[in-house]
Amino acid sequence: MYKNVFKRLLDIVASLCGLILLSPIFITVVLILFIANNGKPFFFQKRPGKNGQIFNIVKFKTMNDKTDEKGELLPFEHRVTKIGLFIRKYSLDEIPQLLNVIGGQMSIVGPRPLLVQYLPLYSDFQQRRHEVRPGITGWAQVNGRNALSWNEKFKFDVWYVENLSFALDVKILFLTVKKVFLREGVNSSDTVNMEAFTGNG
Repeated sequence: MYKNVFKRLLDIVASLCGLILLSPIFITVVLILFIANNGKPFFFQKRPGKNGQIFNIVKFKTMNDKTDEKGELLPFEHRVTKIGLFIRKYSLDEIPQLLNVIGGQMSIVGPRPLLVQYLPLYSDFQQRRHEVRPGITGWAQVNGRNALSWNEKFKFDVWYVENLSFALDVKILFLTVKKVFLREGVNSSDTVNMEAFTGNG
């Protein structure tokens, strides 16, 4: 009952309350990034959601679009901006995803939505992470985040799918808040990106 009905209702209520409470921060960051990024405060990217359905995730834009001589984007550390580092340090770049939650593409808690190009690389077990809506935070994020290997991360994701409950979601939210404020277990996610998933061999 929680998984099919109440979780969605709580997502909507929590997202609306979150946007209202965080509106001063939201507006401030939008204005700063609008100036810093030449009128582009947001970053949009296609991600797979529940049942692999593609949607556009929205985040604050923390990196520039500089490329090398081949036209390929430069590495993360050469594109992240100073203000972007600060925003990522405190996970403020995730705030706009509350709009995705309201729109029904995401949930507050669930497996993080990864890149579209990873879809054909998943095993049947790993594919199970798409049985629920992806989340702003998740079980893997409070158990190591970028410090985890891909296989470990997928195991946490599927474990969440199999054990989804109101109590588990509350626990993940509590741990998320704790880790953001105490800077625990977030690895160096504000200075490096997770290496690309290349499949299982």
